[in-house]
Amino acid sequence: MTFTRAESALRTLGRMARTAELKRLGVTESELTRAVRSGEVVRPRQGVYALAGTQDRIVHAASHGGTVGCCTAGLLHGLWILETPPKCHVWMGTAGTPRSSCEDCHIHWDEGKVAVGAPPPVRNVLLQISQCASEDTFFAALESALRQSLLRVGDLTWLVAHLPVAMRWLVAFARADADSGLESLLRLGLHRLGIEARPQVWIAGVGEVDFVVGARLIIEADGRANHDGEDLRAKDLQRDAAAAARGYQTLRFTYGMIVHDWQAVVDAIQGALLQDGH
Repeated sequence: MTFTRAESALRTLGRMARTAELKRLGVTESELTRAVRSGEVVRPRQGVYALAGTQDRIVHAASHGGTVGCCTAGLLHGLWILETPPKCHVWMGTAGTPRSSCEDCHIHWDEGKVAVGAPPPVRNVLLQISQCASEDTFFAALESALRQSLLRVGDLTWLVAHLPVAMRWLVAFARADADSGLESLLRLGLHRLGIEARPQVWIAGVGEVDFVVGARLIIEADGRANHDGEDLRAKDLQRDAAAAARGYQTLRFTYGMIVHDWQAVVDAIQGALLQDGH
């Protein structure tokens, strides 16, 4: 069998792994011992190894016999996460048992089998978020998963069956065309106020806008990635001018306003809707 360095094998796998997996790739017991002593590799628990520099929460979860869950796992899947709880959240699956006390952890026992170093399936992550984070955080993560086609056939049915009854309507309300979590938060917040925001509307001469409310009120959620910088700002202003020439009014709201100053957003929209033409 070809000799393989432990660090190389773990990089090939792209995650932490059990001793048996590493041995199949040609890593010997003596190499594992050497790699741990040199600091190239860490051992969260007996028989499990990870690259040095692996996120602390991932290593911590593995040390307790599970894998990282909830919002942190959502980030690993690439979901849009509004907030992350301070505690380390550990998913044990249905068959898991904590290997040591975990006073600084929150344990999740929802069904499934834990794979070493791998986050829970997206449906489990969404369920965990619904249990531990805000309704807004759950909804934004859900629409992010739908946008990226990360849910398999049957996952939504499973999720609805396991969600608290009071949150099930959010699955029916969710869409797959939200470009960002900010759009999800904006549409959800306006819905709670009884304001219908029509998403992803195409306007001739302007292009696709985030929302249209009423007859001619455009609302744009300006995330930093797509709107920061002089050139991008100029492009936004050109679109707003083109919309104004066609009788539309445009309101733009930043991440900080939508997340931290929601009342200002509400006041601006309601004020605009009171004007003639809307």
